[in-house]
Amino acid sequence: MSSSDNQTTEKLPLEVTVQDVHRMLEDREDFLLVDCREPHEHEFVHLKSATLIPMSQIQGRVEELEPHRDRRIVVHCHHGGRSMQVTEWLRQMGYEKTQNMAGGIHAWSQEIDAGLPTY
Repeated sequence: MSSSDNQTTEKLPLEVTVQDVHRMLEDREDFLLVDCREPHEHEFVHLKSATLIPMSQIQGRVEELEPHRDRRIVVHCHHGGRSMQVTEWLRQMGYEKTQNMAGGIHAWSQEIDAGLPTY
């Protein structure tokens, strides 16, 4: 087995830290950041690089993720509960490189960008 085969079969951890996501954004890594909160939460505070697909709409909008099936997808919400459910569901649907951003946007505002409003 070649090292490239090893990379494709290596499973990413279920969760990723806000520090790791921040580094990935800074390094311009190729991944999709999904905000699974509701629109009113997104309007209040959001990460500008995130795509809003609310958990309540994910089943009906999963085809929007099809072009990203083989990419790393990081899902976040407020504290990490909803995004963990979305992450687990997407993995069951074959999106094996999906990860939950532990602590959600609340952890981001506490550890990365204190200028973001919290709720």
